[in-house]
Amino acid sequence: MRLATTLLGTTYAFRDLKEVLAKANELKSGDQQAGVAARDDRERVAAKWVLADVTLAELREHPVVPYEEDEVTRVVEDALDDARFAQVRSWTVGQLREWLLDDETTGADVLALSPALTPEIAAACAKLMSNLDLIVAARKIRVVVKANGTFGLPGRLSSRLQPNDPLDDREAILAVTREGLAYGNGDAVIGINPVTDSVESCYELLSATKDLMRRHDVPTQNCVLAHVTIQMQALERGAPLDLMFQSIAGSEKANRGFGISVQLLDEAHALVQAKGTAQGPNRMYFETGQGSALSSDGHHGADQLTMEARAYGLARRYAPYILNTVVGFIGPEYLFDGPQITRAGLEDHFCGKLLGVSMGCDVCYTNHAHTDQNQLESLAVLLGAAGCNYFMGLPLGDDVMLNYESSSFHDNAAVRDLLGFRPTPEFERWMEAKGLTENGKRTRRFGDASLFP
Repeated sequence: MRLATTLLGTTYAFRDLKEVLAKANELKSGDQQAGVAARDDRERVAAKWVLADVTLAELREHPVVPYEEDEVTRVVEDALDDARFAQVRSWTVGQLREWLLDDETTGADVLALSPALTPEIAAACAKLMSNLDLIVAARKIRVVVKANGTFGLPGRLSSRLQPNDPLDDREAILAVTREGLAYGNGDAVIGINPVTDSVESCYELLSATKDLMRRHDVPTQNCVLAHVTIQMQALERGAPLDLMFQSIAGSEKANRGFGISVQLLDEAHALVQAKGTAQGPNRMYFETGQGSALSSDGHHGADQLTMEARAYGLARRYAPYILNTVVGFIGPEYLFDGPQITRAGLEDHFCGKLLGVSMGCDVCYTNHAHTDQNQLESLAVLLGAAGCNYFMGLPLGDDVMLNYESSSFHDNAAVRDLLGFRPTPEFERWMEAKGLTENGKRTRRFGDASLFP
């Protein structure tokens, strides 16, 4: 394996493949903070040049966290499709990139190869791509899943209705839910971030949202984003839970910071399959974000894109209904400004789909990041063009509980119109039946929350 190259008369030598991966990454404040970023653009280009000639076999043989030390690495390696991998093991990362962008390569072709790809391979490929490359390649790939709705179909764009309240006030949460539904939001999930992480609160919020859904025949899923152990207890008590949620990261150590393990996730998955209320088989909901492993000192000296891709490798084990990269939420310490957030959103979406995961994105930022609403809206359009499955849906795009900015009910309707997208088929039929739309066009009743007393 050649880990050096000469560029403009200067020789750049890298100590191992982990360093090549890190220094080939686009500029991220988190990588700078971790001390793994390229010193300058020339070193970054040199690392990309070296990475382009690395084979897929070499990447598989050198995960950024050793097999013996990490259960995420073991989950990925043990599940890999050896027969399919044998057909591409000699490909270089550069060849994989060219194959993905080739006009003759279809989304079905990519999904057939996906079980043979490791997260390090996906991340390496992303590092050789421009933003437009990431959009073009990801747009081909459609990961179709089923819970109460059918998710991931071409020509569809969904949203998570996020009716958070700083007091967990039931009536306030239901009021926001009614408004969001009236604006055509919520076909991905009605998902509440609770203030109180208790079994009682989780049970009450799940029951309240499910009651509203049943009363108005809303064909979607509900979820309360409490810790997985809280949801498991609520489900054991009979709570009507469609999707089981948990934040995950790309290493065993980082996941310990979330209070989880593969064994616990296996138990949660088995429980929701046995007792969950969703109709379809895909009943897990994960959230991730570049920088989460570094924030818990669980990055093992690797760059944040590679660690993020490893979280998708773990998620793949459970065939989730949705995985949401909360791309700007973690703050400027990890993604400093609008261009870094934009790049991370496109990278995450591409890597997740390449690994066969149903991907959405919280197009968002914290108020101390060096970005603004215009860049948020631009990223939403770019991700829409890339075939992203869903965004968040918030009143005016402002989360009054988590105190960050995201996409609004109106933003999602506008992006659907702009790009010619529709909600899930089940939700689209429901909107027509409720008089919110007619022949796919908004009616005067669109946005009228009084339709849902």
